[in-house]
Amino acid sequence: MFTTISDAVQWIESVKRFGDKLDLKRMELACKILGNPEQKLPVIHIAGTNGKGSTVSYLRYMLLEHGYNVGTYTSPYIVRFNERITYNYNDISDEELLLYINKMYEIHQTVQNEYQETITFFELVTLISFLFFADRDVDFVIYEVGLGGTLDATNVVRPMIAAITSISFDHMGVLGDSLESIALNKLGIVKDFVPLVTAVSDPELLELFETYTTKRHSDLIRVSKDDISDIDYGSYTNFKYRNNPYQISMMGTHQVVNASLAIEIMLQLEKMEKLVIHKNDLLQGLINTYWPGRMERFGNIILDGAHNVGGAIALRQSMETLFQGYKITVLYTSMADKEYFDIIQEIEKFADEIYFTEFDYPRCETAENLYAVSTHKNKHMSKDAYVIYNQLKHLKPKEILLITGSLYFVSYMRKAL
Repeated sequence: MFTTISDAVQWIESVKRFGDKLDLKRMELACKILGNPEQKLPVIHIAGTNGKGSTVSYLRYMLLEHGYNVGTYTSPYIVRFNERITYNYNDISDEELLLYINKMYEIHQTVQNEYQETITFFELVTLISFLFFADRDVDFVIYEVGLGGTLDATNVVRPMIAAITSISFDHMGVLGDSLESIALNKLGIVKDFVPLVTAVSDPELLELFETYTTKRHSDLIRVSKDDISDIDYGSYTNFKYRNNPYQISMMGTHQVVNASLAIEIMLQLEKMEKLVIHKNDLLQGLINTYWPGRMERFGNIILDGAHNVGGAIALRQSMETLFQGYKITVLYTSMADKEYFDIIQEIEKFADEIYFTEFDYPRCETAENLYAVSTHKNKHMSKDAYVIYNQLKHLKPKEILLITGSLYFVSYMRKAL
């Protein structure tokens, strides 16, 4: 048993990240031992390649503004481990986290000794969230899928409503090397008679969505780009969704779609008689929404965790729209298992200068390898991210420093800001 939170977190982070078996049997077994706390939860389940965390955040703040008790489960964290699990406006406390990690240690040992199965890191954290939320008076719990959908640890829940934000290439070694296989994996969160809301727009993928949801007797509700109009970027972003005006404070052209998706989920929940929307509360919730590490601005320094091709395209579109006439310097690194060649190509389209770097993280690619694949005419390399950041951070009014490439890197660099 652990007596300090640092020892407890160190243990859980040392546990194997992912399992070898392609099923949910470990999760189902552990849930049964714990009394199936996941069955008591009023869940909104969010999957997708990009935009999951932002959509969760918009929902969270809109629901909180309405006065509901709201839990969220997201990953990875940007500032500290506790932010993976929140209740209303607060992260799980160190004392609560220590209590639940100790319970997980006992479960981990029991399953290993009696069933010769090893519960993975992500499964353990998901189980902690089930217990934590089951012990609280929650009106809604919003779960962000960790990886894929079908075999994700969160997929033992029975949600009220599900959503898929977007489909693009990421984690191909696990999810497959075609958009269809990635989409099918994410569609695994769809349960019988549970509605699915999506902002996916690819016609071929939508045909797949329609076939899949029909088999599941699940209503498919689309958020189409045709439903979004009158976008105006300024200190706030103004737009219309289905001809109704809204305003958000989060930066990024893609955030309009994420916000529209969250609004549609709220509308569907009202249609299902799960809540009553008050327009002023919904509007205020959207403006209040904040999500660290996603087009997050500190003066002329921007942090964005674009770590796959879809994220890089969205980042390029945002930078080109929001910062015309600025000199843009990029500080970039990537995890070695990401498609960084394609990501770098997107960044090269808008960057005036790129500095490739690295930091102390097991999966981080070397600055040399990143530098080597770039064809940018103004590229540089520095192996120490903090050192080069301190040289680049002194900016003139029409200059931007963009720090990007990985949410883990954003978390690491955010401490310097």
